[in-house]
Amino acid sequence: MFVFYWIVGVLVGAVLLAGLARRLRAPYPAFLALGGVGIAFIPGVPSLSLDPELALALFLAPVLMDAGYSTSLRDLKRNARPIAGLAVGAVAATTAAVAAVALWLVPDMPLAAAIVLGAIVAPPDAVAALSVLGHVSLPHRLATILRGESLLNDAASLLIYRLGVAAAVTGHFSFAEVAPAFAIGVVGSLVAGPLAALVYLRILRRVEEPMSVIVLQFSAAFGLWIAAEALELSGVLTVVSFAITVARRAPGQTSPRLRVISNAVWDTAIFVLNVLAFVLIGEQIGPILARMTPEQEFAYASVAGAVVVTVILVRIAWVLPASAIRRVGFGTDPADRDDPRKSRDLGLGAGFAVSWSGMRGLVTIATALALPEGGPGGGFPYRDLIVLTAFCVVIGTLVVQGLTLRPILAWLGLEDSDPVGREVGRARAEAYGAAVEALSGDRSEAADALRREFHAALAKAEAHEEGLAPEGLPTDRPRRRAIHAARDRLLALRRDGRIGDDAYFVLEEELDWAELNATPRGEA
Repeated sequence: MFVFYWIVGVLVGAVLLAGLARRLRAPYPAFLALGGVGIAFIPGVPSLSLDPELALALFLAPVLMDAGYSTSLRDLKRNARPIAGLAVGAVAATTAAVAAVALWLVPDMPLAAAIVLGAIVAPPDAVAALSVLGHVSLPHRLATILRGESLLNDAASLLIYRLGVAAAVTGHFSFAEVAPAFAIGVVGSLVAGPLAALVYLRILRRVEEPMSVIVLQFSAAFGLWIAAEALELSGVLTVVSFAITVARRAPGQTSPRLRVISNAVWDTAIFVLNVLAFVLIGEQIGPILARMTPEQEFAYASVAGAVVVTVILVRIAWVLPASAIRRVGFGTDPADRDDPRKSRDLGLGAGFAVSWSGMRGLVTIATALALPEGGPGGGFPYRDLIVLTAFCVVIGTLVVQGLTLRPILAWLGLEDSDPVGREVGRARAEAYGAAVEALSGDRSEAADALRREFHAALAKAEAHEEGLAPEGLPTDRPRRRAIHAARDRLLALRRDGRIGDDAYFVLEEELDWAELNATPRGEA
């Protein structure tokens, strides 16, 4: 029973920390990380164990599925060079630098274990960076690059991680032996993901109940990862390619009600997974600290501090030179290149913004937790040091970079030319035009009322210099006022006992959907 109370208390504490983070406009993972530090020093904490083999599937599969679903394939292609440079080049450079620092400070550490440490701390976390970027006006291209990097860098880091773990555990490694299998695995993953998506969508057509669909979504994420790993494919690439394919094909067969419910469930699940990860890593830190001698405390602290500094400096050293090269840099958004009013090179400021957005988070924690606890010599070589260092890197980058990113971005003064907003405005005008055409043969009073609404919005679009339609229809504001009055009357009817709760909830859902339809996205 105590474990249940503990879990409830942890979740409530996480909600409070996330609320504080929102008020401070800081990344909520930074506050969860600080909560994990607190858990490490709380006596009597109940032991929550997790099979290391389950860690990657549990934590990474849903996060990658969610990120892949919301990723623009078009924007990935437009920014392929900088994304590839960060997702592959920066990961490799960080891994090598961290391994070199670890071997310098701990000469007895096996090379494979040092490489594993580098692979664990190499990939930045999208959840942490984007939770900050949501509070600032960052150029669209930079946000796209950061999303694309976080989506694909896991594949590079996990490849190095798995090779390093295998070499450390078996004591044998030959790149010539694994290279063909790796190439086949990459190609196979990029084929298997889309094929699985087509099968999944055929199944989804037969399921309409939201709860069943959401269960299928999570089952697909976990099942696809497990199947890919069993077939020696890349779980990351398989899940990501699956999610991107579903995102391109599913909207036409998904109801609005399901999308609203599904988005809320997935956002909650990602939050709970972050909480669980920081709780589990915090629980592992406590026993590690208890086992350490005073000499080890100094040595481990030195390694952790050096690695934190290394991952920050290597990213800066990798990104800033690239920002000076226009073809692979972080300057003008491709959508703005044909518009001289908005086409301008963002220069070193954009490069520094990208380099400072390298907070580590869930991926680093998951790979640290996934390190095998058994094996030759009683466990993975220097597992305690690696887990502790990984946790310090997460804490250090989330606190140092996460809490300073927003003021730094404000100081740099990077402005977004809002290419997404312009695309939305133009597409909205075309959508309104299609709606008017669909009503052309209907002469009913209801159709006339709708036509007047759409014509008024189209008139504003025609008067706009770029042809952007306004957000919402002219009747949205009075409609919301009417809905609020109707809602107040329903509450009075229920309070007076003239209608029961069952009738009230049916009407409340109707008014909720009507109000959502009349509420601009920023006010929802």
